[in-house]
Amino acid sequence: MSTRFPWDDSYLLGYAPMDETHREFVDALDALLACEDADLAARLEAFERHAEAHFAEENRWMQGTDFPPAQCHIDEHAAVMKSVSWVLDAVTRGDMAEGRRLATALADWFPGHAFHLDSALAHWMVKRAYGGKPVVLRRSAAGR
Repeated sequence: MSTRFPWDDSYLLGYAPMDETHREFVDALDALLACEDADLAARLEAFERHAEAHFAEENRWMQGTDFPPAQCHIDEHAAVMKSVSWVLDAVTRGDMAEGRRLATALADWFPGHAFHLDSALAHWMVKRAYGGKPVVLRRSAAGR
């Protein structure tokens, strides 16, 4: 496959634990997008394991800190996991096209989710921990 989803510093939100998990998410999704059909099920299983841990961690943060819009965010995580589970089943039955569609949809979904829902959570977590707003230093895209 030629489609890729590389890490970009524009995904940084200023809460280090979340930023690290997001980098892992992007790496897992990039590997899923780039793999051959023979490796698709294994890559999707690896992505599913990552996403389960990733979303569970964010859900714990939201619930443990009484994050006001938590339920909307938690519901979106659950919807993604339901789709991943359904598509993994389809891929194991040989439907590689469904796996490719999901990977592309996840690459389309992640930036908006991170910039809208996760950035609010990052802001909330930094404010609770440090009393201020996140500071984010991004490498310039112009230098690439």
